[in-house]
Amino acid sequence: MSAPEALRPEPPALVLVAHGTRSGKGVEMIAALAEAVGRELGHRPVPAGTPCAHNAAAGPGTGTGQPARARRTAMLPAAHSTAVCGCAVDPLAEFGVVSGRSTTSTPVRTAFVDVLGPSPSEVLHDLVAQSPDAVNPAPAVVVPAFLASGYHVYKDVPREVSDSAHPAVTVTPAMGPDPALARIMAVRLRAAGWCPGDAVVFAAAGSSDPRARADVNRAAAMLTAQLATPVRTAYVATGAPRVPEVVAELREEGQDRVFVASYLLAHGLFHERLHQAGATGVADPIGVHPAVVRLIADRYRAALRERSGRPTLPPTGTAIPRS
Repeated sequence: MSAPEALRPEPPALVLVAHGTRSGKGVEMIAALAEAVGRELGHRPVPAGTPCAHNAAAGPGTGTGQPARARRTAMLPAAHSTAVCGCAVDPLAEFGVVSGRSTTSTPVRTAFVDVLGPSPSEVLHDLVAQSPDAVNPAPAVVVPAFLASGYHVYKDVPREVSDSAHPAVTVTPAMGPDPALARIMAVRLRAAGWCPGDAVVFAAAGSSDPRARADVNRAAAMLTAQLATPVRTAYVATGAPRVPEVVAELREEGQDRVFVASYLLAHGLFHERLHQAGATGVADPIGVHPAVVRLIADRYRAALRERSGRPTLPPTGTAIPRS
């Protein structure tokens, strides 16, 4: 390492927080997304096969965690967890991206808000513990990879940040809604066989938080504009109407072809339920797509720009307003 490189401050870690799934494929998709974001930010890969860091508390030899050095230099995505940690040797291969972890000084990590570990607070705490200066560790940027801002964004994430005791964390707006996601959903629908004139059900996980439901309505409006076709909003788990009900209503109204647009990030139980709704076709979840990767990377870069305007580090849990 050259002298200038040695003196260069460590860039903030990126913390990606997403929703969980009980699907091994869904876990791999989240891991692939984190890998792709790292590449978008210009990280140099190392050979595939580096152990996954789905459990920050796991030590060497457990098979579930990275060695201390590797954990310290990984970019931090915090994903809403899953019951199955199906870490593939090459998690990006299925998604058309060459895998590998960063060998730069930028931390790249994956965490989960429930079911699996590590939690965001565990990963943030680990970053502090691994820092040469535990009093003034390198800052971290938390990017919630949620498609709507509800309980997880407004309650879980701030609590996790607070519990971590990390003194310099910035939380960006959630990933969605965003026009880029609507464009991806349109691509997924067409791949599933949708054609203009076919009915569309906009399927979201659901939330009891009115702010999250407002975000879902905004996202549905974005898809309507993208398709130039009205869409009907429905929910998989929380809220009404449910997806099968709306599909049945459209059938009763004379729609022969009804397609479900999945407003879900990854495969899992919720997406499996969509295939039982009686629709003509179900689009894949948003998943790993270049536009999603750029969206997450842009959230991180916006936080860095916001941070660069401050004379001192922000307090823990500082939020960047949604643009």
